[in-house]
Amino acid sequence: MSKIKNPSSGPGRPKDPAKRAAILNAAKRLFIRQGYGKSSMSAIAAEAGVSKLTLYSHFTDKETLFAAAIKAKCEEQLPPLVFELSQHSPIRTILLGIGRGFYALINSAEAIALKRLMISQANIDPSLSRLFHEAGPQRVLEEMVRLLASAHAGGSLHTPRPRAAAEHFFSLVMGGHHYRLLSGVDQPQDAAAAEAHVQDAVDIFLRAYQA
Repeated sequence: MSKIKNPSSGPGRPKDPAKRAAILNAAKRLFIRQGYGKSSMSAIAAEAGVSKLTLYSHFTDKETLFAAAIKAKCEEQLPPLVFELSQHSPIRTILLGIGRGFYALINSAEAIALKRLMISQANIDPSLSRLFHEAGPQRVLEEMVRLLASAHAGGSLHTPRPRAAAEHFFSLVMGGHHYRLLSGVDQPQDAAAAEAHVQDAVDIFLRAYQA
């Protein structure tokens, strides 16, 4: 993978958040449409409508941009605040919020396309799959581990092994439909079916890990 750094990148004027968002969206579109290897920084800059100088002022190389695009996609549905415990919200309400965000994230058209891309690249460039995992799934898992550890310490859940519990939670929410969707043998669920599935998954999790 490219490791080229642009000498102009680094501290300077405050970055324009609108241009950063345009670059991230352009990168996601090109990575999905053309694959990682064929998506050059020049093509991404052209797709975003910015100069290469602007692109490199935000992202020093393609790996950094790819990781940022994956992280941004996750945070669209699962911003860090959803993983915070609250005195005013029952644990079920918090878990439902996380479950809904996670289910919407993994079954979105962009996420399905990116996951298929990673699967197709796994034997060609496993380092790209690791980069994807660390920027997206691993970050989400670590946030959930932190929340479940706090819930256990506070007595709202019995999760003495928070990492195992976090993996169980996400596996329940993912369900069988996600794999059928990923394989192209099923269609996205409607809102009512998706909500029913998430509620079932959260209730099963709570029965297993109630305090």
